[in-house]
Amino acid sequence: MTWSQDLAPPIIWSIAGNDSGGGAGLSADARMAAAFGVHLCPVLSTLTAQNSLGVQSLWPVPIEQLRAQLQALASDLRPCAIKTGLLGSAAQIELLCEVVDQLRQVGPVALFVDPVLSASAGGADFGHEALLRAYREQLLPRADLVTPNRREAERLLGLAPGTGEPQAMAAALQALGTASVCITGGDDVSTTHALAIDWLSSPLASGYLALPRLPSFHHHGSGCSFTSAAAAATARGFAMPDAVLLAKMATWCAVRDGYAAGAGSGPVRAGPGFLFEPRAMPVMSFGAEPLDPAKLTRWTEVLRREPAAPAPLGLYAITERAERVAELAAAGLPQIQLRIKPEQVRDEQALRAAIDAALQAVAGSPTRLWINDHWQIALAAGAQALHLGQEDWGALSPDERANLLSSGVLLGLSSHSLWELARARGLAPHYIACGPVWPTTTKTMPWQAQGMDNLAWWVRMAGCPVVAIGGILSPEQVQACAEQGAAAVCLVRALEQVPSQLPQFQAAFELGRSAPAQGAIQPPHPALI
Repeated sequence: MTWSQDLAPPIIWSIAGNDSGGGAGLSADARMAAAFGVHLCPVLSTLTAQNSLGVQSLWPVPIEQLRAQLQALASDLRPCAIKTGLLGSAAQIELLCEVVDQLRQVGPVALFVDPVLSASAGGADFGHEALLRAYREQLLPRADLVTPNRREAERLLGLAPGTGEPQAMAAALQALGTASVCITGGDDVSTTHALAIDWLSSPLASGYLALPRLPSFHHHGSGCSFTSAAAAATARGFAMPDAVLLAKMATWCAVRDGYAAGAGSGPVRAGPGFLFEPRAMPVMSFGAEPLDPAKLTRWTEVLRREPAAPAPLGLYAITERAERVAELAAAGLPQIQLRIKPEQVRDEQALRAAIDAALQAVAGSPTRLWINDHWQIALAAGAQALHLGQEDWGALSPDERANLLSSGVLLGLSSHSLWELARARGLAPHYIACGPVWPTTTKTMPWQAQGMDNLAWWVRMAGCPVVAIGGILSPEQVQACAEQGAAAVCLVRALEQVPSQLPQFQAAFELGRSAPAQGAIQPPHPALI
């Protein structure tokens, strides 16, 4: 199933140029909108005479004609999001800002800006100084996301070619009022590594997003496609970091599937298949981590892995009590996590004693003990497996992260959103937890329940074992998670029924793993409330 089967799809507008060669502009936007199953209203801003070799001429649409198009749509087809591409004059930007302000008086409308300042084919320049000033002073302060490549960002900021650094440029663009910035790097051929790396700066999450660089000659329309994909994903309810991640996936697949049309660079081919392509799942850094050789090598290895079904890990118990570990191990649970919350820690000595006791309880048994957080004490005590939440990993210093990754200890990570999944993937962990699968009361979180649809999607896309966690109370729920391919299923509150009902839980897990769910995997749904 894809989003294209929706009976009432979200509406987005694209205000962009018409490419008479069918490669970029409104043509590319329409193909990407179809891939996301949204209804796109194409608003012509600029008429061009171009082919695959370049742009010969362009004519901005007169202001009254542009106004008439926008007024007609505003009265009947209100957008969730607006994407802009080639804008032919400062007057067009002024009119667009006026319309956006009017729409926002009624309700929220997200604005996505692809600052098309030159043509990828032929190199035609569209960005005169009056237009650049209108971008800086009018359009960018209203934008939810702006998606320049490196050279476009430099031009918007008045920098000389090759002098801008992505993080600094993103911060400067945000200082102009833009909420989020993604500086794309797919066209940056100055790098020596084999990855196409973008820098995303947004209020929810920032970091580098990476996928393998593609050798395709046919990439015409990739910038248009990326921004329209982000707009479409936002219209579908995804938070900005997730929307940008989906846009990168969709555009990567579109470039991979680009085709020849004419003697020059052919168009990219967007389609809904990106949603289920594990090779298109990016990795993401935790903020502004340095792109050192070790990280780039690890990312390259992760992204080159062939999709494969991971071996099951079994039932996974989580307890706050060290004295319970021996009982759970004796009951035959293969995975146990000791999760001592900070408010439960009386002092460091007591914490050390609890971890030592838990490790001693599983010594010589087939049970693997995972220590949640408290990693320094755990490693000093001889722990071989650690589980960390995303915030906990993000709080580590670069040296602490490097030490953990080189220690040989097994690492498990939590994830609740697409961008957290991408971050976890980048660390090549032993497993990634997906949760909450069902609503849970064990902790307060801003996340919607993942359900079976997102769990199955995680299993397909993670590239490593996926652990289902959250709200799992019955053998029937354990079986359902195992049917989706979860390598392990967590029992937290359900431990009240162990060991008396452990055979039922174990049988349910084994039954689910032996009889996987049938039917097509569903597209992911937004996770953030």
